[in-house]
Amino acid sequence: MSGGRLEKVAEAIKEEVAQILQRELKDPRIGFVTVTHVTITPDLHHAMVYFSMLEGHGNAAETEAGLKSARGFIRKLLGERLKIRVTPEVTFRADPSLSEMARISKLLGDVKKSTEETAP
Repeated sequence: MSGGRLEKVAEAIKEEVAQILQRELKDPRIGFVTVTHVTITPDLHHAMVYFSMLEGHGNAAETEAGLKSARGFIRKLLGERLKIRVTPEVTFRADPSLSEMARISKLLGDVKKSTEETAP
């Protein structure tokens, strides 16, 4: 399967999962979740959905457990909405990139602050 089609399917899955999480899931374990990106196998049988959360809006492990319990429901809705032959098995993983970006930004701010204090 061509890379362009995989990217289109992954983007469609990302958009649909984001809508499902925002509008249709009622699990209290799942707080404010943002779908950051989706990777999909070339045979379309498995999709890895990466999510992030705002700091202070829930526990990532608890949210991941809530998403894991909702996988079947999400897959069913994806099958109804996407026009593809095989509906992939969906797996959720916390995306550490946003928290890592915030940590790096804080470190850079600390370095800037310390250089401003030591400069004459």
